[in-house]
Amino acid sequence: MSSKKIYVVRHGQTDYNLKGVVQGSGINAPINETGKKQAELFFQNFKHIPFDRVFYSSLIRTRQSIEKFLTPDIYQEELSDLNEISWGDYEGLPMDHDENQYYLNMLKKWSSGELDHKIGGGESPIDVVARLKRAMDHIMSTGGNNLLICMHGRAIRILMTLLLGYDLRYMDVFRHENLCCYELHVEEDGNMVLDKYHPSPLKKTAPIS
Repeated sequence: MSSKKIYVVRHGQTDYNLKGVVQGSGINAPINETGKKQAELFFQNFKHIPFDRVFYSSLIRTRQSIEKFLTPDIYQEELSDLNEISWGDYEGLPMDHDENQYYLNMLKKWSSGELDHKIGGGESPIDVVARLKRAMDHIMSTGGNNLLICMHGRAIRILMTLLLGYDLRYMDVFRHENLCCYELHVEEDGNMVLDKYHPSPLKKTAPIS
């Protein structure tokens, strides 16, 4: 087994998550008190890992979620390519019945193979794949044996299909609780293998991003 490990973690809870309001990449909300508790528990659970590279998106909720890992002796970098999918005109809207139905219909289109479908002003899964490929090419080029990547729900689902070679249509098989973590290792041939899924420390989940 390769010594290179990758830990992909979702940010902690925000008030938008709590209220069922869509964030995406256009709303730069901080984590709330529950999110801070999740972040502290995540740190306690993973502080024994000798992370030598830490990456996070340009949205504040990711940096806040892994703040305690960002010590002066650890390489750290903010990458906007790790941002959540843009939900465009959908961002900032509460998840009422009509909006939830629209969202479910969109997921149905994606699962049927319409992966270039997007909300007005937003991104499609194909768009997100392109920038996540750029992000991972950069991350893997920096070296290191234990990499921590903090990002967002939908983007994580898309990233996991990319890293593990899944068909993008099946991205929703991957869960994304707040502060959940996917633990992977890189094999000698460069392929990645999922070793373990770590659920949210407080079992707090949110409908989307």
